[in-house]
Amino acid sequence: MANSGEQAMQPKESNRKVALVTGGAQGIGKAIAQRFLRDGMRVAILDADEEAGRETETGLRALGEVSFLPTDIANEDQVVEAVERTVSGFGGLDVLVNNAGISHNKPVTELTLAEWNRVIGINLTGAFLCAKHAAAALRARRGAIVNIASTRALMSEANTEAYSASKGGLVALTHALAVSLGPEVRVNCVSPGWIDVSAWKKSRLAKQAVLNEADHEQHPAGRVGQPEDIASLVAWLVSDEAGFVTGANYVVDGGMTRKMIYI
Repeated sequence: MANSGEQAMQPKESNRKVALVTGGAQGIGKAIAQRFLRDGMRVAILDADEEAGRETETGLRALGEVSFLPTDIANEDQVVEAVERTVSGFGGLDVLVNNAGISHNKPVTELTLAEWNRVIGINLTGAFLCAKHAAAALRARRGAIVNIASTRALMSEANTEAYSASKGGLVALTHALAVSLGPEVRVNCVSPGWIDVSAWKKSRLAKQAVLNEADHEQHPAGRVGQPEDIASLVAWLVSDEAGFVTGANYVVDGGMTRKMIYI
């Protein structure tokens, strides 16, 4: 794992909560990291994309203490190092958000075992490894874990077997962890639907989404989702106000999975 964020990771005393967000360099993860910083937390971002990670670290520094740690969360040694650096650098850990995810969408007859294993490795095994190695630090601070799954755990388009299976596994991992780590650590899950992350990518890929009226109207809520919609719920789930909430999966999709469609 390459060195980054050394200045931000110097040990210091603070009563402010510490959060670790995987896949925090772009998209929903970046929005969550930004929300945490605005709420006064100190944030460690884990991401395999060093270009996006360093850009996000620089861009978010004005909001508070943030550190980017280049990490392949499917690699246990790198996860151990990232968690240790976060705990030692910030003095503890209160929140873990397992957000990192990839996909290989292709016909199941063409999907290779290596592609299947990589999706499961990042999306599901990576969340397991982060929870495993963060558990002790989270227990010490009576912390919280939020897993970011997907409505693909509940419904599918064609050729999404690896992604859908990984997200379904993440929902199940959530209630298993909630039972195993409770009462010291609360564990919940958020399953986003269609969230437009076009403007939340690294600068050379960021763009304004081209959405039409039909895109919005197919949602009972009347619009496509934004990363801030997910970040707001995550912020509540890790707060003291959600102290009686654990083992739950929150579907945040503008009502799409509740809408019957007849062709």
